[in-house]
Parts: sequence; C-alpha cells; structure tokens
Amino acid sequence: MHDILAQEIIEEAVEEKSTEAKASVNTVQGQKVDGVAAVVGDFIILESDIPKELEQIKAAGGSVEGLDNCQVMGMLLENKLYQHHAIQDSIVVADAEVRRSVDYQIEQFLTQTNGSMERLLKFYDQEDEKSFRDEMYEINKAGMLAREMQSKIIEEVEITPEEVRVFFNKIPKEDRPVFGTELKVAQIVAEPKVSEEEKQRVVDRLLQFKADVVENGASFASKAILYSDDKESVSRGGKFTLDRTKPRMVKEFRQVAFSLQEGEVSDPFETDYGFHIIYLEKVRGQEYDVRHILLIPKVSSEAVKEAKERLEKVRQRIVDGDISFADAAKEASDEKETRGDGGQLINPKTQDYNFELTKMDTELYTQIQNLKDGEVSLIQTETDRTGNVKYKILMVTDRIDEHEADYARDYLKIKELALREKQLKAIEKWQKEKIMDTYIKISGDYRDCDFSSNWLKK
Repeated sequence: MHDILAQEIIEEAVEEKSTEAKASVNTVQGQKVDGVAAVVGDFIILESDIPKELEQIKAAGGSVEGLDNCQVMGMLLENKLYQHHAIQDSIVVADAEVRRSVDYQIEQFLTQTNGSMERLLKFYDQEDEKSFRDEMYEINKAGMLAREMQSKIIEEVEITPEEVRVFFNKIPKEDRPVFGTELKVAQIVAEPKVSEEEKQRVVDRLLQFKADVVENGASFASKAILYSDDKESVSRGGKFTLDRTKPRMVKEFRQVAFSLQEGEVSDPFETDYGFHIIYLEKVRGQEYDVRHILLIPKVSSEAVKEAKERLEKVRQRIVDGDISFADAAKEASDEKETRGDGGQLINPKTQDYNFELTKMDTELYTQIQNLKDGEVSLIQTETDRTGNVKYKILMVTDRIDEHEADYARDYLKIKELALREKQLKAIEKWQKEKIMDTYIKISGDYRDCDFSSNWLKK
C-alpha cells in the first residue's frame, strides 16, 4: 500500500496517520493553532518548525542570511527522511548520549545569559526547564538519528587508487584546487616533575575519601562536589555515563570502571590527568553510571624552575649545533607522543605531519608564525590539561608554499576529495530512491517550492 501512496502527493488533509500527527494539530475554540506542513513516513513537520529551525541554526552559530522558507523546508524534509529510515533500519542512539548532548548545549547557552536559566527560557519562549530540556532532547535525538543514517549509507563507500586518478584527471587544469601553504612543526617539551611525596599525599587523601564512603556511609557525590579537580563533572557530583561499545575517557579509567561491581569504590589509580577513585553507581546493560574524584598533584616552584632551566640548556645545544632538533627531542622531550618522531607534531585532522597555515590551531600558529625555517623558537610557556605549567621550544622543519594540486605530492588530499564526491553521490542515490519509496505529503504553499530534490515526485 505504501508503494502506491508514495507515488502521489495528496492535497487533502492527511488521514489519521498516527497519534503523533493527531496530537500536533491542536484546536482551541475551533481555531487551528499549528498546521501540518509536511509528512515524511512516520514523521510530521509543523508550520512552527520552520522558524524553530532558523533559531537552531542561529543558536549553533550558523548564518541564516539568504535562507528562505522553501530551503529550510527542504532541510527538514531531508532530516525527517533520514530519521524515518534510521528507525526502519533499527538504528538507535543511546538515551545517555542524547542527554549528555543536551546538558552540554544548555551549558553553552547559559554562558550567553550569564548563567541565568530564567533568561534562557524567556529567550526560547519556554515555560520551564523541563519543557526546554524535553524539546532539546527530541531535537538532539532526531539529529543523531539522521547522522547515524548518513554514516550507514556511506560506511562501505571506498575509493581505489584508479578512481582517485580518474577523479583528478577529469578536473580541468584551470579548475584544479589550490592548496595553501603547509608547514611541518616539531617541538620539545619540558614538564616539571611531581615529587613522589606529593603523589603519595594525593593517594592518601583519596584513600581517606574511600574509607569515609565505604565505612562511614558518606556521600561520594558530595565529596566529588567539594574536592574533585575535574571541573567538567564537579557540578554533577563527578558523574559520567560510560558505554562499553563507545570508548570514552582514557583507557586506564575505563579499565578500572568496567572491573567494578555496583556500589564498589575503586582504589586510587593514575592517568595522565592525575589520580582518581571511581564509584560504580549502576550498570544498565552496556552503560555504566560512574562517579569519580580527581586530584591533581601540585608541582613545586623548584620543579618548575628546574624544567625551564633544563629546556634552556637543550635549546642552547641545538643553537650551537651540538645536536639536531630531532635528536634532542628523542633524548630530552617529556612528551611521549612526539619524542619518538623527533618531536614532529601530527595534524589531528589529517593524521599526517602537514599543517595548512590558514587552518592551523590558533595557539600553534601564534607560537610559530614568526619563525624562519630551521630556527628554534624561544621558550614558550603553556598550561597543560591538568592546569600545570610546562615549557616547550618549536621549530618549522619543512614548508610547502601555496600551490596548485599536484597528483603525486598531494595524493592524500586528492583522495579525500575523491572519496567525498563518491560519498555524496551515494547519499544522493539513496535519497532519490527513498523519496520514491516513502510516504510523503507536502501541504499548502510549500507545494510551490522549487526543491533541489524531488520531494514533490513530479
């Protein structure tokens, strides 16, 4: 039956398709409050969703300049198509993951209203925080379903070297992409050492917290709020939800958390962030509700001074020509991620050594912008993720000036462009097929829109 319905646009009112559709067209004293603008599968789009979508785009920092209602409707139709088929294909998103996203977004929104929930609710025309969170939950869940569906469409799309070559050769020479200046950057890091006495002091304090919880029935959450150095989770009483199927937190943290029984408190353990204890609150299938307390050992002023002086000596040896930058990094750098590669930084976006100048992290750009090739920077001071100071020196080890795409030199970038084009074609093909196979109704003036996709099935 759906195959027949899917081939036509029904101009009359939609029949009672679902309780969701019925609930969304409210009447007060016979007056229509919010009309149904479109139906896609089991989902509806209300007239009010158009301005809401525009507000969401603006809230996320996007521009709505030049966007008309037809374009916004096209975006909503596409999202509903993804959501409908995500459910048909049994794709699910974890409730905890959706709620984490909502928590993060609301925290970001509150920074714009100086922490005032009342002002935030007024801005978004919401009656109370629960209503606001419920609406944000549905928006975030819908977006996650759509992204998961898109990921599924392209997950098996691969590109061969021959396809990359064909892609590149079909680009007219005058239209070939121009890649900006790229740099390779290396660094040597000196971190002040934490004394063994300070580490033991922190471990002993965590053991006291554990004993107070286990033996005296003290609240783990209260202790996290009062004492934890983890600023992200302290307001939640140190709470995180971990999912065995989706790694989150560092490896050592996960290993300890997943080894606990409900109600158990771990012994102190160390990660790159400091020392922790974990309380396993509840296990729900693959999801673990945990609370933790983080204490970061303090670094003495003597250790800070020693680290800086140590790095000054290393820098002087490089400047004097006694040792190469790469060898000095292998010998003296405290940064284990880079020292084996002679201090070479890896671009987290491309996973190679090249950093495009115009896309470089602002902090890194500031540190190397005035360096000549092969010149060693002055000592830079930086605060690490635990809040402790560290010192580093940097060098630009290679530079490729802005240039027209070269197949051999820029193969990885060209491959990425070719793969992206192939993925887009796969999505377009999927969308074209699913539009014809899915119940779709467009109402009112939106039937006059000139959509880029065949939503009207003409």
